[in-house]
Amino acid sequence: MRIGLLTDGGYPYATGESRLWCDRLVRGLPQHEFDLFALSRSAHQEDQGWVRLPPQVSRVRTAPLWTPEDGTLRGSGERGLLARLVTGGEQSYGRRDRRRFADRLTALATAIRTPDEAGTEAGEGPGAQLFAEGLYGLAELARERGGLHPALRSEDTVRILEAASRARGTGRTVQNATVPDLLAFAAELERALRPLSLDWYDQESLGAVDLCHAASGGAAALPGLLAKRFFGVPLLVTEHGVPLRAHYLSASDTPYGTPVRALLAGFHGRLATEVYRQAAIVTPGNTHVRRWQRRCGADPAQQRTVYPGMAAERFGRVGEDAERLAAAGEDDGAGGPGTLVWVGRIEPSKDLIALLHAFAEVRRAEPGARLRVFGAPADGEEATTYLAHCEALAAQLFPDEATGAHTEGVSPVTFEEIGGPEVPDLAEAYGAGGVIVLSSVVEGFPVSLVEAMFCGRATVSTDVGAVVEVIGGTGLVVPPRNPKALADACVALLRDPERRARLGAAARARALELFTVEQNLAAFRGIYLELISHTPVRREADTVDAHGDPLPFATPPEACLLGHWTRPGSHLRPHPDPDRPGEPEPQHTRRPEPEGVCAVAAGPAGDGDA
Repeated sequence: MRIGLLTDGGYPYATGESRLWCDRLVRGLPQHEFDLFALSRSAHQEDQGWVRLPPQVSRVRTAPLWTPEDGTLRGSGERGLLARLVTGGEQSYGRRDRRRFADRLTALATAIRTPDEAGTEAGEGPGAQLFAEGLYGLAELARERGGLHPALRSEDTVRILEAASRARGTGRTVQNATVPDLLAFAAELERALRPLSLDWYDQESLGAVDLCHAASGGAAALPGLLAKRFFGVPLLVTEHGVPLRAHYLSASDTPYGTPVRALLAGFHGRLATEVYRQAAIVTPGNTHVRRWQRRCGADPAQQRTVYPGMAAERFGRVGEDAERLAAAGEDDGAGGPGTLVWVGRIEPSKDLIALLHAFAEVRRAEPGARLRVFGAPADGEEATTYLAHCEALAAQLFPDEATGAHTEGVSPVTFEEIGGPEVPDLAEAYGAGGVIVLSSVVEGFPVSLVEAMFCGRATVSTDVGAVVEVIGGTGLVVPPRNPKALADACVALLRDPERRARLGAAARARALELFTVEQNLAAFRGIYLELISHTPVRREADTVDAHGDPLPFATPPEACLLGHWTRPGSHLRPHPDPDRPGEPEPQHTRRPEPEGVCAVAAGPAGDGDA
């Protein structure tokens, strides 16, 4: 089976959120062939290079979404789309194409600025139909004319957006949009729709795959929507987080005004609905994501929860030691049973301030308790400032304590980075204490909790994101932003070693059952086969000649078997008909295959761009 894996800011680049998961998926399913279609998010990400790709990756196609202005109008003698509209192929639009562009963009803008009426199911109202009409109409125009970059950055685009924002029925927020607001939204819309102008939509690219698997929603799923539209390729969408929710949370950090944020929210909401409506199967990473998808129009019958797969063997030694020590009735954790451990990226959403205040309560009840914070600040000046604030608060709440007049004081709270001689790796960090704490106020899938569960550790967590679903009764859960409740739960486990051992053993058993790489691979292996069984592979370009006539023996008997040898051989390709001059040679004609039985059985090598 040939899988088109669609990523946005992740695999195959060395940095990105989906890198590890996609790499494990590709390496764990060597019986399939993967074509990667990757969107990059920054110049820094591209400079970091790619991860080492396995042999089952036949080719890689990439496209940047971070360049400032791709395809702006050239020349200054004429103004406006109607006067001058040049595509990337240097071909001017005719009158009919100009009218098509205006009509499709008007439909898209109308769907974005018009919210559905109260009580309307997502994807069922007229706005969803208008959005689909505009989106696919623009995609067809881009495919025929070589791109939409100049058109979307033109003066006429701003005029169309202005007319839509002033139309009757538009919300007051959008009606107040100024010309600078519309210019800013037009620039963001052009950036969001860049996947429509890519050269991926032909029989040798996305038309050649059996299944499109988008590693996230949003921009990554756009090529999958078009592959289904143009070639009937089924679309599978996997989301471990909620792109729409992430957009809502990050909107306040943008320099744009309220009208621009409202228009962008309308676009991303409509796009999410269309992605869920067209996907054959949607696989949320947890119930929290599943609820968001249903709210945006996903059909419950098409949803399959598939938990992210994690490498359990990395934490195997610490987990086995915890089980052995618990069975022997000894203290668990190299750092002693009175040590609390926090692991993660240090940023405001982790709410370490509440954790430090909670630990002050813990120290009053258990004077010998310690808190070890393992992590580093996330990227950005805000995270660095937050770490400095946490360290200053810890120094204020917990002055260095000395055992005597001539000894050096030691603080009960330490901020450490993994990789030193005392804690060389991540597993040792979890093994450094008896209780693992998570104090976040915002969380998607809590990776650190699963890692702690693999290590056989009892946990205390705040009730955010998918925490309750992951823990499943094997740890204590308290409300977020409640230091008193967090402290009480920690003290309860510190004072009860038997309960701590029982919870740790149950947590390890649950993690090994639900959150391993093997479980994740087995789920997608079955989903791939299910989708293909309901969507038979049709290779029209491989079974007909340039004039639509069937090729004899184009589908060999061994086509029911897996492997490269099931492709029709190049000896079945007809040469151009001399009786029909002027017609081009079929684009699907491949290079002649090497002679010999073994060479033909092995099939031609991948002709990708990697």
